[in-house]
Amino acid sequence: MERRIRSAALVALALMTGVLSAGTAAAQSCPVKIGGVLPLTGSMAPITKKIAQSAELAIEHVNQGGGVKGCPVQFILRDDQGQPTVGVDAAKYLVEVERVPAFTGTISSGVTGPIISAVTAPSKVVQITCCSTASPFTLDGRSGGYFFRTIPTSKTQAYATASETARRGMKKTVVIYINTDFGTDMLRFYKAAVAKLGGEVIAEVPYNDNQPSYRAEVTKALAAKPESLLLIGFPKDAVTIVREWLSLGGTKSIALNNSMRTMDFVNGVGAKFVEDVFGMDNAQVAGPHVDAFNTAFEEKFKTDTKGPGVHTQYDALMVMALAMNISKDLTGPSIKDAVRRVHVPNGAPVGTGPAEFKKAVELIKAGKPIKYFGATGPIEFDANGDVTGPALVWKIKDGQIVTDRIITIEDMQALFKRVEN
Repeated sequence: MERRIRSAALVALALMTGVLSAGTAAAQSCPVKIGGVLPLTGSMAPITKKIAQSAELAIEHVNQGGGVKGCPVQFILRDDQGQPTVGVDAAKYLVEVERVPAFTGTISSGVTGPIISAVTAPSKVVQITCCSTASPFTLDGRSGGYFFRTIPTSKTQAYATASETARRGMKKTVVIYINTDFGTDMLRFYKAAVAKLGGEVIAEVPYNDNQPSYRAEVTKALAAKPESLLLIGFPKDAVTIVREWLSLGGTKSIALNNSMRTMDFVNGVGAKFVEDVFGMDNAQVAGPHVDAFNTAFEEKFKTDTKGPGVHTQYDALMVMALAMNISKDLTGPSIKDAVRRVHVPNGAPVGTGPAEFKKAVELIKAGKPIKYFGATGPIEFDANGDVTGPALVWKIKDGQIVTDRIITIEDMQALFKRVEN
């Protein structure tokens, strides 16, 4: 009898210990992990350095401003090499090994799509991208609502590009595009817009990245006898394509997408050979919060903030950290529901930098709504998880990348109505 009583006591103690352990595991543990997936190597590496630096600055500001639920944030960054299979493996590592409830990433829509389908949607993990613009990700239901982006979709860039090509009198255009979700999406929207604006796409030539030569694709494009070229791709490949295009007698009237807005592309081709090209990118709304980010970035890294993804990557991480503070717990579903609450109409305005993040955390603790104005301007997600914004036209002048003009949000709205009427 005594042995049975002792055994029962031991079982009760073991059960109690298990309950206490479960309670301890359920409590918030520090540090809080946030993941990141970026192409640190591969064809997109030239534009990734500043984007990774922007992520570093965001995490620094979050930690200086109070972290997430009182804990410092640990940022775990993985390289996708610009390849879908590598990207999926990187995302699985973050979710299955590091147990992150949310991560930012990545740049290429060709990598982002497989990550959504294979990792974030089935695992109910929040994914916020700085740079992947393929519109189907937020429209066809594949993400289950767990995917957000701080950059407008490819429709914005495609429509703006079509408007600028029409303004410059580029009538008969051939399109060489990367054969990914991003490339096909950009092409689809560009064709629809340019047809309404007085231009024509006379040939479409897809390409696959990371090839030593694109002579076959360039030759096929030139056979259509185009007056101009729209190149949709990434900087490493674009250097080779533009070199071969010009060497085979192609026109210097060339339009480029945002990823070529880097000096690696300009220097790779040769500045004197690209003085007639122009490109499109997303712009920032002018204001003190944008200026504060630019100053902080330039002081820390001793370089400017020009380039794709720099501002949007900062906002992706700041939105994520704010949402994690707002959410009732650090699970994917709770964070997902909190993302749209980082910018509510009647919220108290908060901006960029550690002091503003600290202010936001204090408001959140007090149960008060916030309205985040980021490095790109107001970050307000629509029902699909998308944002809107202005666009900018860039060009090469005296060997440097400069802004030619800004297409305001109001002008973009008018352009959308004109194209889709």
